[in-house]
Amino acid sequence: MRSRWRVLLVVGAVLAAGCSGPAAKPAGSGGGAAEASVVYGKTDGGTTFVRNYNVMGPATDKAPNMELVYEPLMRVDYGEGGVVKPWLAESWTFSGQGKQLTIKLRKDVTWSDGQQFTADDVVYSLGLPIEKPDFSIAGVTYKSVQKVDDSTVKVVFAEPSYATLNQFANILLPMVPKHIWSTQNLNTWTNPDPIGTGPFTLEEFKPQQITLRARTDYWGGKLPMTTYKIIPTSADALKAQLLKGDIDWASASWPNGEKEYVAKDPDKHLYQLYSNGGAMSVLFNTAKAPFDDVHVRRALALTIDRTAVVTTLQRPGTEAGPTGLSDQLFADWLDPAYKGKVQKVDAAAAKAELAAGGWTIDNGALVKDGKRYQPSILFNSDWGWGNYADILINTWKQNLGLQVKGAGQPSAGYYDKQNLGQFDLAAASTGGSGVYGVYRFLSSSFKVPIGKSATLNQGRWSDPTTDSILASMERTDNVDQLKTLGRELQKIVVDKVPFSPIYNNFYFVDINATRWTGWPTPDDFDHIPFVGMGPDTILTMLKLQRRGS
Repeated sequence: MRSRWRVLLVVGAVLAAGCSGPAAKPAGSGGGAAEASVVYGKTDGGTTFVRNYNVMGPATDKAPNMELVYEPLMRVDYGEGGVVKPWLAESWTFSGQGKQLTIKLRKDVTWSDGQQFTADDVVYSLGLPIEKPDFSIAGVTYKSVQKVDDSTVKVVFAEPSYATLNQFANILLPMVPKHIWSTQNLNTWTNPDPIGTGPFTLEEFKPQQITLRARTDYWGGKLPMTTYKIIPTSADALKAQLLKGDIDWASASWPNGEKEYVAKDPDKHLYQLYSNGGAMSVLFNTAKAPFDDVHVRRALALTIDRTAVVTTLQRPGTEAGPTGLSDQLFADWLDPAYKGKVQKVDAAAAKAELAAGGWTIDNGALVKDGKRYQPSILFNSDWGWGNYADILINTWKQNLGLQVKGAGQPSAGYYDKQNLGQFDLAAASTGGSGVYGVYRFLSSSFKVPIGKSATLNQGRWSDPTTDSILASMERTDNVDQLKTLGRELQKIVVDKVPFSPIYNNFYFVDINATRWTGWPTPDDFDHIPFVGMGPDTILTMLKLQRRGS
């Protein structure tokens, strides 16, 4: 019997202001007999889209929802605690004490140009991040991949790697067609007409509306819709569009959504939250002063008013624990010392930490050895996170006298600065599949110098003990050992503070079910109806039905 999450169904509130771009009126929004469209309103992609489907290329400005064209080998089933399940891969086995992974591929998969999906494509796709490290946006850990036969590949690791299986479920490590990609300059190619194994092809691209056409030969089954339309919108415009039924689906939190949206038509207006097990956190840039000093990191962590943030979010009781692991999903894995714990504001302890590190605050700046530091906090303005950055900034000023500057950026600039390490503090999501998946980004193997783009570990954390524990987790599939190692990592996060969790993260799902029914619910689901999750998004659409059909 499937396990189900106990998921909070509460009213969220993140995207208070958001971007201010115009909301395009969708053409053919799904009501006609000939056109059966699902319309998705995208709130975090700016006001126009860029026709760049080079999913693995180094550019950060790319077309949305590429995961509906390019698919990974596996998927993570969060409904069963984050276990890895087949997708384009049919099955797999570890051998060589965890150093070799043999993957059997599905034989019924074709590219959208009609060619067969084979082991040659997988060897090429998995080989790209090895051949071109700048393309390793998923942070791969294997050393080589080789073809066994037309439907089998073998992946080789330098060390036992049981815990790293989830990298093959990452939508940032998709399968791409060798017969097309191998002929291109991947550093400059924008792949304007993408060919993938996924259920959709690109039918029409306009800067303010993308139309994807459902394939009739998709290996996963027949889709009930003919097209999927993506329109850029803002958080405020989205509310009106959902109420009017112009949009079927979105992924945004809604202050007072229960009252303002659900209550007006509980049957058709759905607002759902699914815990993702991670947290929104303050990420410290540990490669530069003053955040290379644990005393400074502890002092700022001790003066984050988490309760004020979640109160403004209208999500009471969702303050994150000090480990960054959700009590809800990781109860069996959490060190009992941290269960149910929320770090309260403690100005005296924070000042003691600064004193222990030899720091003083002078005229709003951190001062040590004659050097002054006036930090800033980077946040994504497309997430409407400015209000919450202000709470942190005000709390640090009130409790420490430290003046931190806000540094909001739209999505593209935000990710660029974060990846390049051009920040002091950053509001960032932390999380992943399982305890190893949550903390994997802290490995120093992902650390690069400031100015060079990081695929993971944007905070440039480097700690031999962290590396040793992560390596030990990769070498075992013994659950008891993994729990012990996971608790050692929790202690490092709490004591050394490479990042400081603020509140638990959720997937927010907004649905107008006037045209389509069959949506999962937080009480009954085996996939999350969140756009951007690749296989979960596809499973959601495969199971929809037109209302009244």
